[in-house]
Amino acid sequence: LIMVPPHGVEPDRGTIPAGTFLMGSEAGRDDEKPVHSVWVDAFGMAKYPVRRREYAVFLQATVHPSTKFWDDPRFQLPNQPVVGSSWFDAVAYCEWLSGQTHKLYRLPTEAEREKAARGGLEGCDYPWGNEPPEDLRGVNPPLEEVGTEGPNGYGLYNMAVGVHEWCSDRYSASYYAASPDRNPQGPSGGNRRAARGGSWRHAIRYSRCAGRSSLGPEKTFNDFGFRCALTL
Repeated sequence: LIMVPPHGVEPDRGTIPAGTFLMGSEAGRDDEKPVHSVWVDAFGMAKYPVRRREYAVFLQATVHPSTKFWDDPRFQLPNQPVVGSSWFDAVAYCEWLSGQTHKLYRLPTEAEREKAARGGLEGCDYPWGNEPPEDLRGVNPPLEEVGTEGPNGYGLYNMAVGVHEWCSDRYSASYYAASPDRNPQGPSGGNRRAARGGSWRHAIRYSRCAGRSSLGPEKTFNDFGFRCALTL
């Protein structure tokens, strides 16, 4: 494999402080209940989802195949989030980035992703408060470059609008009733992987901080991407 310098691919990060937050929403879907207090250790979170220009370096440095939508003209801008990555692709990228930087990059857990999205605001539906974003469903808007939403209280962008972002956890609709209250890692069984954040195709449905979605880890869609977390 070709070693490349980390400059240009190591993400700008925000630091999410250790502490508790209220995870879930009583006003949301059943899989967001019950609301429960969760402690999360401090961690780093990329300010943006992984962009096409960063993923291109990964592809050039490895033998990893490109994504299903790599040649789609709708997703050619260097600062657009990369789309069409499976969960396995996202994990492979994080492992490659860890090797390049000698730091432990990985996908965030659902709990980390929700705490990061909230930006320190308790009881708010969205990273910026309770006012929903413009409902773009049915309009089929283009995927915009990163930076169109944010920063939130932790300096993170596009935590609600852009692409669904893979998390490390397996998904279970009933997990909240049994999850540990400290650094939950997701259920031990089940095939689907969790994802968070609203997509360019239907911004409202999952864009709330507590909104959960999931997909089989091998699936590839043009509104799925990911961002990296860092173990501190």
